[in-house]
Amino acid sequence: MSKDYYQILEVDRSASADDIKKAYRKQAMKYHPDKNPGDAQSEEKFKECAEAFDVLSNPQKKQQYDTYGTVGDNHGGGNPFSGFGMDDIFSRFGDFFGFGGGGRQRPQTRKGQDLRVKVTVTLQDVINGLSKKVKYNRHTSCTMCDGVGGKDLTTCGVCHGSGQRKIVQNTPFGVIQQIVVCNSCNGAGQIVRTNCNNCRGEGVIPKEETVDIQIPKGSFNGATFNLNQFGNAVKGGIPGDLLVTVEEIPDQNFKRENNNLVYEQDINIVDAILGKEVFLKTPQGDIKFSVQPGTTHGKVLRVTGKGVPDLNFNSQTGDLFIKMNLKVPQQINDNEREILMSLKESENFN
Repeated sequence: MSKDYYQILEVDRSASADDIKKAYRKQAMKYHPDKNPGDAQSEEKFKECAEAFDVLSNPQKKQQYDTYGTVGDNHGGGNPFSGFGMDDIFSRFGDFFGFGGGGRQRPQTRKGQDLRVKVTVTLQDVINGLSKKVKYNRHTSCTMCDGVGGKDLTTCGVCHGSGQRKIVQNTPFGVIQQIVVCNSCNGAGQIVRTNCNNCRGEGVIPKEETVDIQIPKGSFNGATFNLNQFGNAVKGGIPGDLLVTVEEIPDQNFKRENNNLVYEQDINIVDAILGKEVFLKTPQGDIKFSVQPGTTHGKVLRVTGKGVPDLNFNSQTGDLFIKMNLKVPQQINDNEREILMSLKESENFN
Protein backbone atom coordinates (compact mmCIF):
# COMPACT_ATOMS: atom_id res chain seq x y z
CA MET A 1 0.00 0.00 0.00
CA SER A 2 1.34 3.42 -0.88
CA LYS A 3 -0.30 5.00 2.20
CA ASP A 4 -1.69 3.43 5.34
CA TYR A 5 -4.97 5.29 5.75
CA TYR A 6 -5.75 3.47 9.00
CA GLN A 7 -2.47 4.63 10.49
CA ILE A 8 -3.07 8.20 9.31
CA LEU A 9 -6.40 8.31 11.19
CA GLU A 10 -4.97 6.24 14.06
CA VAL A 11 -7.66 3.55 13.93
CA ASP A 12 -7.62 -0.24 13.67
CA ARG A 13 -8.53 -1.99 10.41
CA SER A 14 -11.62 -3.31 12.19
CA ALA A 15 -12.81 0.20 13.12
CA SER A 16 -16.50 0.96 12.57
CA ALA A 17 -17.80 3.76 10.35
CA ASP A 18 -18.54 5.82 13.47
CA ASP A 19 -15.01 5.24 14.83
CA ILE A 20 -13.53 6.37 11.51
CA LYS A 21 -15.67 9.53 11.52
CA LYS A 22 -14.67 10.40 15.08
CA ALA A 23 -11.00 9.76 14.33
CA TYR A 24 -11.11 11.96 11.25
CA ARG A 25 -12.73 14.82 13.13
CA LYS A 26 -10.08 14.57 15.86
CA GLN A 27 -7.15 14.52 13.43
CA ALA A 28 -8.61 17.20 11.15
CA MET A 29 -9.20 19.54 14.08
CA LYS A 30 -5.63 18.92 15.23
CA TYR A 31 -4.07 19.83 11.89
CA HIS A 32 -6.65 22.40 10.68
CA PRO A 33 -4.89 25.31 8.88
CA ASP A 34 -6.74 27.85 11.00
CA LYS A 35 -5.15 26.34 14.11
CA ASN A 36 -1.73 26.03 12.47
CA PRO A 37 -1.33 29.12 10.26
CA GLY A 38 1.68 28.97 7.97
CA ASP A 39 2.61 25.44 9.05
CA ALA A 40 3.18 23.52 5.80
CA GLN A 41 3.63 20.22 7.62
CA SER A 42 0.28 20.53 9.40
CA GLU A 43 -1.41 21.44 6.13
CA GLU A 44 -0.01 18.29 4.51
CA LYS A 45 -1.23 16.23 7.47
CA PHE A 46 -4.64 17.85 7.09
CA LYS A 47 -4.75 16.81 3.42
CA GLU A 48 -3.71 13.24 4.25
CA CYS A 49 -6.48 12.97 6.86
CA ALA A 50 -9.08 14.11 4.32
CA GLU A 51 -7.76 11.66 1.75
CA ALA A 52 -7.88 8.81 4.25
CA PHE A 53 -11.40 9.70 5.39
CA ASP A 54 -12.65 9.94 1.80
CA VAL A 55 -11.59 6.34 1.19
CA LEU A 56 -12.39 4.70 4.54
CA SER A 57 -15.81 6.36 4.92
CA ASN A 58 -16.95 5.10 1.52
CA PRO A 59 -17.84 1.37 1.71
CA GLN A 60 -17.02 0.75 -1.95
CA LYS A 61 -13.68 2.59 -1.88
CA LYS A 62 -12.83 0.98 1.47
CA GLN A 63 -13.40 -2.50 0.01
CA GLN A 64 -11.18 -1.71 -2.98
CA TYR A 65 -8.47 -0.28 -0.70
CA ASP A 66 -8.58 -3.25 1.71
CA THR A 67 -8.35 -5.68 -1.22
CA TYR A 68 -5.89 -3.97 -3.57
CA GLY A 69 -4.15 -1.39 -1.41
CA THR A 70 -5.28 1.47 -3.63
CA VAL A 71 -8.41 3.01 -5.11
CA GLY A 72 -8.78 3.27 -8.92
CA ASP A 73 -11.12 6.16 -9.70
CA ASN A 74 -9.61 7.63 -12.81
CA HIS A 75 -11.50 6.65 -15.92
CA GLY A 76 -8.54 7.27 -18.16
CA GLY A 77 -6.22 4.74 -16.59
CA GLY A 78 -7.27 3.73 -13.13
CA ASN A 79 -4.44 5.55 -11.40
CA PRO A 80 -4.17 5.32 -7.63
CA PHE A 81 -5.95 7.94 -5.52
CA SER A 82 -3.88 11.06 -6.00
CA GLY A 83 -4.96 13.13 -2.98
CA PHE A 84 -6.83 16.37 -2.36
CA GLY A 85 -6.13 20.05 -2.80
CA MET A 86 -7.24 22.39 -0.01
CA ASP A 87 -10.18 23.68 -2.05
CA ASP A 88 -11.39 20.10 -2.57
CA ILE A 89 -11.27 19.41 1.14
CA PHE A 90 -13.19 22.49 2.21
CA SER A 91 -15.81 22.09 -0.50
CA ARG A 92 -16.37 18.37 0.19
CA PHE A 93 -15.96 18.16 3.96
CA GLY A 94 -16.66 21.68 5.20
CA ASP A 95 -20.03 20.74 6.70
CA PHE A 96 -18.38 17.91 8.63
CA PHE A 97 -16.87 20.47 11.04
CA GLY A 98 -20.25 21.98 11.79
CA PHE A 99 -19.89 25.00 9.53
CA GLY A 100 -19.74 25.26 5.77
CA GLY A 101 -16.45 25.80 3.99
CA GLY A 102 -14.38 24.48 6.90
CA GLY A 103 -14.20 27.98 8.38
CA ARG A 104 -12.61 29.49 5.31
CA GLN A 105 -13.83 32.38 3.26
CA ARG A 106 -14.28 30.35 0.10
CA PRO A 107 -17.25 30.88 -2.21
CA GLN A 108 -19.09 27.67 -2.97
CA THR A 109 -19.90 26.79 -6.56
CA ARG A 110 -23.17 25.04 -7.28
CA LYS A 111 -22.70 21.62 -8.75
CA GLY A 112 -25.25 19.57 -10.65
CA GLN A 113 -26.36 16.12 -9.65
CA ASP A 114 -23.97 13.22 -10.19
CA LEU A 115 -25.30 10.40 -12.36
CA ARG A 116 -24.47 6.70 -12.40
CA VAL A 117 -24.28 4.19 -15.21
CA LYS A 118 -23.37 0.51 -15.08
CA VAL A 119 -21.16 -1.13 -17.70
CA THR A 120 -21.30 -4.91 -17.97
CA VAL A 121 -18.00 -6.56 -18.92
CA THR A 122 -16.65 -10.06 -19.41
CA LEU A 123 -13.40 -11.56 -18.18
CA GLN A 124 -11.98 -11.07 -21.67
CA ASP A 125 -12.93 -7.37 -21.50
CA VAL A 126 -11.04 -6.75 -18.25
CA ILE A 127 -7.99 -8.53 -19.62
CA ASN A 128 -7.88 -6.56 -22.88
CA GLY A 129 -9.57 -3.32 -21.77
CA LEU A 130 -12.78 -2.08 -23.34
CA SER A 131 -14.06 0.98 -25.19
CA LYS A 132 -17.83 1.13 -25.13
CA LYS A 133 -20.41 3.72 -26.17
CA VAL A 134 -23.11 4.20 -23.53
CA LYS A 135 -26.33 6.14 -23.87
CA TYR A 136 -27.84 7.92 -20.87
CA ASN A 137 -30.13 10.86 -20.10
CA ARG A 138 -29.01 14.01 -18.36
CA HIS A 139 -29.75 17.72 -18.07
CA THR A 140 -27.58 19.94 -20.26
CA SER A 141 -27.25 23.69 -20.47
CA CYS A 142 -30.04 25.26 -22.56
CA THR A 143 -28.68 26.37 -25.93
CA MET A 144 -31.45 28.93 -26.47
CA CYS A 145 -30.50 31.06 -23.46
CA ASP A 146 -26.94 29.79 -22.89
CA GLY A 147 -28.03 28.36 -19.57
CA VAL A 148 -29.05 31.74 -18.13
CA GLY A 149 -32.75 30.87 -18.02
CA GLY A 150 -34.10 33.80 -20.01
CA LYS A 151 -33.53 37.45 -20.89
CA ASP A 152 -34.07 40.98 -19.55
CA LEU A 153 -31.53 40.49 -16.80
CA THR A 154 -31.34 42.73 -13.77
CA THR A 155 -28.83 42.93 -10.94
CA CYS A 156 -29.67 40.72 -7.95
CA GLY A 157 -30.88 42.85 -5.05
CA VAL A 158 -29.60 40.44 -2.42
CA CYS A 159 -25.94 40.15 -3.43
CA HIS A 160 -25.84 43.33 -5.54
CA GLY A 161 -24.39 41.48 -8.50
CA SER A 162 -21.53 39.74 -6.70
CA GLY A 163 -23.16 36.32 -6.73
CA GLN A 164 -22.02 35.85 -3.13
CA ARG A 165 -23.16 36.71 0.35
CA LYS A 166 -21.41 36.75 3.71
CA ILE A 167 -22.38 34.66 6.73
CA VAL A 168 -20.89 35.26 10.17
CA GLN A 169 -20.84 32.27 12.55
CA ASN A 170 -19.43 31.38 15.95
CA THR A 171 -17.27 28.23 15.70
CA PRO A 172 -14.74 26.34 17.86
CA PHE A 173 -12.09 28.53 16.18
CA GLY A 174 -13.84 31.79 17.01
CA VAL A 175 -15.95 34.04 14.81
CA ILE A 176 -15.76 32.94 11.19
CA GLN A 177 -16.86 34.94 8.18
CA GLN A 178 -17.98 32.61 5.43
CA ILE A 179 -18.61 33.50 1.79
CA VAL A 180 -21.38 31.46 0.19
CA VAL A 181 -23.21 31.45 -3.12
CA CYS A 182 -26.19 33.80 -3.16
CA ASN A 183 -29.33 31.66 -3.00
CA SER A 184 -31.43 34.35 -4.63
CA CYS A 185 -29.61 34.36 -7.98
CA ASN A 186 -27.74 31.05 -7.55
CA GLY A 187 -24.42 32.84 -7.87
CA ALA A 188 -25.20 34.45 -11.23
CA GLY A 189 -25.41 37.97 -9.81
CA GLN A 190 -28.40 38.65 -12.04
CA ILE A 191 -32.12 37.89 -11.99
CA VAL A 192 -34.03 36.86 -15.11
CA ARG A 193 -37.20 38.87 -15.76
CA THR A 194 -38.40 36.97 -18.86
CA ASN A 195 -38.07 33.19 -18.74
CA CYS A 196 -36.72 31.24 -21.71
CA ASN A 197 -39.51 29.40 -23.55
CA ASN A 198 -37.22 26.46 -24.21
CA CYS A 199 -36.14 25.68 -20.65
CA ARG A 200 -38.87 27.67 -18.84
CA GLY A 201 -36.32 29.54 -16.80
CA GLU A 202 -34.51 26.46 -15.52
CA GLY A 203 -31.42 27.04 -17.65
CA VAL A 204 -31.18 23.32 -18.42
CA ILE A 205 -33.01 20.89 -20.69
CA PRO A 206 -33.16 17.06 -20.80
CA LYS A 207 -31.02 15.38 -23.43
CA GLU A 208 -29.93 11.88 -24.40
CA GLU A 209 -26.15 11.69 -24.46
CA THR A 210 -23.76 9.12 -25.87
CA VAL A 211 -20.40 8.87 -24.16
CA ASP A 212 -17.38 6.76 -25.08
CA ILE A 213 -16.37 5.00 -21.87
CA GLN A 214 -12.92 3.48 -21.49
CA ILE A 215 -12.74 0.50 -19.13
CA PRO A 216 -9.04 -0.03 -18.36
CA LYS A 217 -7.30 -3.39 -18.16
CA GLY A 218 -7.53 -5.05 -14.78
CA SER A 219 -10.89 -3.53 -13.80
CA PHE A 220 -12.94 -5.56 -11.37
CA ASN A 221 -16.54 -5.97 -10.31
CA GLY A 222 -17.69 -2.88 -8.41
CA ALA A 223 -14.85 -0.62 -9.59
CA THR A 224 -16.09 2.94 -10.19
CA PHE A 225 -14.55 5.48 -12.54
CA ASN A 226 -15.35 9.18 -12.61
CA LEU A 227 -16.06 11.25 -15.74
CA ASN A 228 -15.87 14.87 -14.61
CA GLN A 229 -18.81 17.12 -15.53
CA PHE A 230 -20.66 14.46 -17.53
CA GLY A 231 -23.55 14.53 -15.03
CA ASN A 232 -26.50 16.91 -14.80
CA ALA A 233 -25.94 20.58 -15.55
CA VAL A 234 -27.33 23.16 -13.13
CA LYS A 235 -28.24 26.79 -13.65
CA GLY A 236 -25.48 29.08 -12.42
CA GLY A 237 -23.08 26.24 -11.65
CA ILE A 238 -21.04 23.40 -13.07
CA PRO A 239 -22.29 19.97 -14.17
CA GLY A 240 -22.08 17.01 -11.86
CA ASP A 241 -20.03 13.93 -12.66
CA LEU A 242 -20.85 10.63 -14.34
CA LEU A 243 -19.90 7.67 -12.16
CA VAL A 244 -19.26 4.53 -14.19
CA THR A 245 -19.54 1.27 -12.23
CA VAL A 246 -18.14 -1.97 -13.61
CA GLU A 247 -20.24 -5.12 -13.41
CA GLU A 248 -18.10 -8.13 -14.28
CA ILE A 249 -19.93 -11.24 -15.45
CA PRO A 250 -18.48 -14.38 -13.81
CA ASP A 251 -16.76 -16.59 -16.38
CA GLN A 252 -18.10 -20.13 -16.74
CA ASN A 253 -14.66 -21.75 -16.86
CA PHE A 254 -12.19 -19.45 -15.14
CA LYS A 255 -12.72 -18.21 -11.60
CA ARG A 256 -11.10 -14.88 -10.83
CA GLU A 257 -9.28 -14.38 -7.53
CA ASN A 258 -7.93 -10.80 -7.51
CA ASN A 259 -5.54 -10.80 -10.50
CA ASN A 260 -5.19 -14.59 -10.64
CA LEU A 261 -7.36 -17.09 -12.50
CA VAL A 262 -8.30 -20.58 -11.33
CA TYR A 263 -9.28 -23.37 -13.70
CA GLU A 264 -10.38 -26.91 -12.80
CA GLN A 265 -9.03 -29.54 -15.19
CA ASP A 266 -10.96 -32.80 -15.19
CA ILE A 267 -8.75 -35.90 -15.60
CA ASN A 268 -9.64 -39.58 -15.54
CA ILE A 269 -7.87 -42.22 -13.50
CA VAL A 270 -5.86 -43.56 -16.44
CA ASP A 271 -4.50 -40.11 -17.37
CA ALA A 272 -3.72 -39.40 -13.73
CA ILE A 273 -1.65 -42.61 -13.61
CA LEU A 274 0.04 -42.45 -17.03
CA GLY A 275 0.19 -38.70 -17.57
CA LYS A 276 -1.13 -36.65 -20.47
CA GLU A 277 -0.44 -33.53 -22.56
CA VAL A 278 -3.36 -31.08 -22.42
CA PHE A 279 -4.15 -28.14 -24.70
CA LEU A 280 -6.21 -25.45 -23.02
CA LYS A 281 -7.87 -22.33 -24.43
CA THR A 282 -7.47 -19.51 -21.90
CA PRO A 283 -8.45 -15.82 -22.00
CA GLN A 284 -4.74 -15.12 -22.52
CA GLY A 285 -4.40 -17.53 -25.46
CA ASP A 286 -3.85 -21.26 -26.00
CA ILE A 287 -1.42 -23.08 -23.73
CA LYS A 288 -0.11 -26.63 -23.38
CA PHE A 289 0.66 -28.25 -20.05
CA SER A 290 1.53 -31.73 -18.81
CA VAL A 291 -0.44 -33.88 -16.41
CA GLN A 292 2.46 -35.71 -14.81
CA PRO A 293 2.25 -39.49 -14.21
CA GLY A 294 0.96 -40.14 -10.72
CA THR A 295 -0.96 -36.87 -10.47
CA THR A 296 -3.25 -36.79 -7.44
CA HIS A 297 -6.65 -35.16 -6.99
CA GLY A 298 -6.35 -31.48 -6.07
CA LYS A 299 -2.81 -30.97 -7.37
CA VAL A 300 -2.32 -27.42 -8.68
CA LEU A 301 -0.17 -26.24 -11.57
CA ARG A 302 0.88 -22.62 -11.87
CA VAL A 303 1.23 -20.86 -15.22
CA THR A 304 2.80 -17.43 -14.73
CA GLY A 305 1.55 -14.36 -16.55
CA LYS A 306 -1.72 -15.89 -17.76
CA GLY A 307 -4.00 -14.09 -15.31
CA VAL A 308 -5.46 -10.57 -15.27
CA PRO A 309 -3.38 -7.37 -15.65
CA ASP A 310 -3.05 -5.23 -12.54
CA LEU A 311 -5.37 -2.21 -12.70
CA ASN A 312 -2.71 0.24 -11.55
CA PHE A 313 0.37 -1.48 -12.99
CA ASN A 314 -0.56 -3.03 -16.34
CA SER A 315 2.99 -4.35 -16.73
CA GLN A 316 2.19 -6.75 -13.88
CA THR A 317 -0.13 -9.67 -14.60
CA GLY A 318 -1.55 -12.36 -12.36
CA ASP A 319 -1.08 -16.10 -12.86
CA LEU A 320 -3.25 -19.02 -13.94
CA PHE A 321 -3.68 -21.85 -11.44
CA ILE A 322 -4.83 -25.20 -12.87
CA LYS A 323 -6.38 -27.50 -10.29
CA MET A 324 -6.54 -31.22 -11.11
CA ASN A 325 -9.99 -32.68 -10.61
CA LEU A 326 -9.89 -36.48 -10.63
CA LYS A 327 -13.03 -37.98 -12.14
CA VAL A 328 -14.11 -41.48 -11.01
CA PRO A 329 -16.50 -43.33 -13.35
CA GLN A 330 -19.86 -44.10 -11.79
CA GLN A 331 -20.51 -47.09 -14.04
CA ILE A 332 -18.19 -49.68 -15.67
CA ASN A 333 -18.80 -52.66 -17.95
CA ASP A 334 -17.83 -56.26 -17.31
CA ASN A 335 -14.61 -56.05 -19.31
CA GLU A 336 -13.47 -52.98 -17.39
CA ARG A 337 -14.37 -54.64 -14.13
CA GLU A 338 -12.28 -57.67 -15.05
CA ILE A 339 -9.28 -55.50 -15.87
CA LEU A 340 -9.60 -53.59 -12.62
CA MET A 341 -9.91 -56.81 -10.63
CA SER A 342 -6.71 -58.08 -12.18
CA LEU A 343 -4.94 -54.82 -11.33
CA LYS A 344 -6.16 -55.07 -7.77
CA GLU A 345 -3.72 -57.93 -7.20
CA SER A 346 -0.83 -55.86 -8.58
CA GLU A 347 1.75 -54.54 -6.15
CA ASN A 348 1.37 -50.92 -7.30
CA PHE A 349 -2.38 -50.98 -6.64
CA ASN A 350 -2.22 -52.37 -3.12
